[in-house]
Amino acid sequence: MGYTKKKKVVVLGNASIVSSVIDDINNLTLHSVLNEGIPNGEYEDVLKNIKIDGKTEDVYKLLKDNDTYLLVTIMTMTDKGGAWDKLINLNIPREKFINVIHPTAIVPWNYCSIGNGIFMAPLAQFSPGVTIGDNCIFFGKSFVGHESVLDRYVVVANNACIGGAVHIERGVHVGINCSIRNEVTIGEFSVVGMGSVVLNDVEPYSVVAGVPAKRIR
Repeated sequence: MGYTKKKKVVVLGNASIVSSVIDDINNLTLHSVLNEGIPNGEYEDVLKNIKIDGKTEDVYKLLKDNDTYLLVTIMTMTDKGGAWDKLINLNIPREKFINVIHPTAIVPWNYCSIGNGIFMAPLAQFSPGVTIGDNCIFFGKSFVGHESVLDRYVVVANNACIGGAVHIERGVHVGINCSIRNEVTIGEFSVVGMGSVVLNDVEPYSVVAGVPAKRIR
């Protein structure tokens, strides 16, 4: 059997969950972790498996290697607009963003449109007809229903369930165990609180929570 050269992944942001998924993908290896909030040389995790190698500005030097690619996992809920600005200001070519998708994720590839720089944890699932923009993040057992459209840099937390024909605009964070009804639109840079049930459209830059979800700020 011939040797397959592995692609090297640079993670900008949090890497504790990402690194374990990379370990389960044969053609990928974790190369570097860049984080603005943790000093260089210190560790992100308590088991000291994930060492911080640099800051945001180091990404340009690392990506000069043809076999090195970027995954952005800045997942703040308090400053989504600021995180978006950091992502856009990187001005990284689209082809340098890599998809890190766990083998147990369920994706009907021939029936979906999937962007670049996507992360999917174990057992994330898409229905046919889904459209996913670049740099979206899906944690374990999250679900996206048929014909839904997620714009760029959406984070969907564990066990969240997004119904059919939902439109989630850029920079939205969907919390743990949320449910979003069919044909709802979630406005850009909004946050859906954990455990919420969203029955109606959400205005941009809103925080909603509850059953049913209501705008709290």
